Amino acid sequence: MDRRHVEPLLMMPATMKAILLKGHGGVEQLEYREDVAVPVPGPGEVLIEIGAAAVNNTDVNTRIGWYSKSLGAGASAAADVGDGAWTGATLAFPRIQGTDACGHIVEVGAGVDRARIGERVLVDPVLRPDRGPPGYFASECDGAFAEYTRVPAGNARVVVSDLTDVELASFPCSYSTAENMLTRAEVGEGETVLVTGASGGVGSAAVQLARRRGASVIALAGAAKAALILSLGARRVLPRDADLVGELGRESVDAVIDVVGGAGFPALLEVLRRDGRYAVAGAIAGPLVELDLRTLYLKDLRLIGCTIQEPEVFGNLVGYIERAEIRPLVAAIYPLRDIVAAQQEFLSKRHVGKIVLVP
Repeated sequence: MDRRHVEPLLMMPATMKAILLKGHGGVEQLEYREDVAVPVPGPGEVLIEIGAAAVNNTDVNTRIGWYSKSLGAGASAAADVGDGAWTGATLAFPRIQGTDACGHIVEVGAGVDRARIGERVLVDPVLRPDRGPPGYFASECDGAFAEYTRVPAGNARVVVSDLTDVELASFPCSYSTAENMLTRAEVGEGETVLVTGASGGVGSAAVQLARRRGASVIALAGAAKAALILSLGARRVLPRDADLVGELGRESVDAVIDVVGGAGFPALLEVLRRDGRYAVAGAIAGPLVELDLRTLYLKDLRLIGCTIQEPEVFGNLVGYIERAEIRPLVAAIYPLRDIVAAQQEFLSKRHVGKIVLVP
């Protein structure tokens, strides 16, 4: 293990660089600061020096208040919502966002073995307190858009890899989300899987992870990105607006992995075979969809919402990384202070994979 930070307390600064989200709204709510107090790990926690942190849809969705059901389907931002966190709770401001984190443990709180100092870790984004409902790193607590962050010791997962911090930071949120969807949908060898939004972080991860399971993957993405998605293991790439029934035929796929939603939703159920599984963890084309209940019950379909990951998912993901069974996709790297430019590139949707910030 890398022990570059064996004596952190002798040199630990009092303040750090960080991006503060001041409230719900546009990018003007993101403030770069260099005077934010370095967090102190409490009992059972570790302090991580961040090497890299990636940008996700969740960062933007949280900023604009998208998770609030009081925000209409056609709205794009809200200044004041009472249920803007992932859990539907009120988000506390200021908040440091950043769900994807790779770094090194530089200090530990009471009850944590000091031998953990120096470990290179990825942060499991699902917080599982002893009491109360699960929460999310960078939503219910401060995250990784900073030089340091603190997390429960169990969420700091050791990773042994030759990949860079930037490459490793591209994995946690998107790949664990995709792996959780595949796990819950029970995707197995020889099955046919349809992946929507395949050029995004979760979609491109799902293509790789479904192929790793031995499934045959049909992906939906723009034509300019088709070659790269095929290189990830997709058998076929169709345009986002393809006539799925015309291209694939009714009852032609075993499972759908969807992060898009929107107007294309009914066709996804049409191409599912009887007893098929539809797993969803996003709605970038719109959260409100049209559902014909006859399609659902006459075909014995399973619709599966996927947010809280199964307990084994993140550990499995770290194993895939360490055995080089999946590869990182880094589209661009920005310094932390340029988060607005990074989010603007992210929202342009011209990239494939992840955009990563370095402090």
